[in-house]
Amino acid sequence: MHLSDKLSPSSTGASGTLDREQIRQAPKVLLHDHLDGGLRPSTLVELARAGGYDGLPTTDPAQLGAWFRDAADSGSLERYLETFTHTCAVMQTREALHRVAAEAAEDLAADGVVYAEIRYALEQHLEGGLGLEEVIEAVNDGFREGERRAAADGRTIRVGTLLTAMRHADRSREIAELAVAYRDSGVVGFDIAGAEAGNPPERHVDAFDHLRAASSHITIHAGEVVGLPSIQEAVQRCGAHRLGHGVRITDDIAVAADGSVTLGRLASYVRDHRIALEVCPTSNLQTGAASSYAEHPIDLLRRLKFRVCVNTDNRLVSGTTMTQEFQHLADTFGYGLDEMEWFTVNAMKSAFIPFDERLALIHQTIRPGYAQLRTESLSRLPAAWAATAAVPA
Repeated sequence: MHLSDKLSPSSTGASGTLDREQIRQAPKVLLHDHLDGGLRPSTLVELARAGGYDGLPTTDPAQLGAWFRDAADSGSLERYLETFTHTCAVMQTREALHRVAAEAAEDLAADGVVYAEIRYALEQHLEGGLGLEEVIEAVNDGFREGERRAAADGRTIRVGTLLTAMRHADRSREIAELAVAYRDSGVVGFDIAGAEAGNPPERHVDAFDHLRAASSHITIHAGEVVGLPSIQEAVQRCGAHRLGHGVRITDDIAVAADGSVTLGRLASYVRDHRIALEVCPTSNLQTGAASSYAEHPIDLLRRLKFRVCVNTDNRLVSGTTMTQEFQHLADTFGYGLDEMEWFTVNAMKSAFIPFDERLALIHQTIRPGYAQLRTESLSRLPAAWAATAAVPA
């Protein structure tokens, strides 16, 4: 295969640099976002005070938000992981979990997200005496409350829950059973997360066998650090429908000096079977999976037509939003509304809700939203420019 000019970053009719407000208004879909990585700094401070947690590095919300971003950018894995010690410490009661979930839905809706799947590890929220089922119900109720608040503010969002098991622990089968049990009550799928090195997905094959027997949805953190062996196991041994991050699939893609591209068998399988890659550009830079936005493989994966989508990973920790992620990509690769819509439809196609419901969101919300933005963009152009832009290439 050869990367021809028609696959270049700015090849589509509505390409070009987007302004921030356009991006914010555009309908967006988020598939990879951690609940404990996305708290409002002010909420973190208030919950710490109410719960008697005195371990925060500062109680000033602005300074605390900056501390999280600095920790994520520090290059220190220990400091990065410390951030979740603080967030999980204040998420140990039903009230706290409900509040954090409701605010997550509100914040995403304000950022133009119309569908989101938010994940969290049940095991991280039991220190206050809650049971696993109580954690699930508190978070799900919080998401429903956030959806109602967003609707009252004139914004529509739907949030699904992904239950995560920690790959270094031994409760994955139990959590997989809960993902199946709550499948008709807001839980849309199952995930494993945590350090890839030394914790291969196949350690949890019993959980994945249970999920597959129940026809449940599976996403697995893989291909962020370890590379192809982690992806191979996630896909072939554990039956992953999506890959959390998955950027190391490029280890199986060879790009020659003349621009010709050769895909290895695993890369071909992932692309051919439309296994979605939940790419998180800013987080990937912070964890060393990419050295810069310009060097990030997302554009290569887009041009090769992988099922790739854009995500935040941890909004507080990475100091990001979906709007900021797309802004970085637009500034770096010259993306316009066409590319942004392509990523968004990709994500919606790979969501863990029924097919007809995915189609409804695509055709009733996403595509009309981008069409409206294109119309508004044309209306702001001088008449001669608008007439030229309206003529098909």
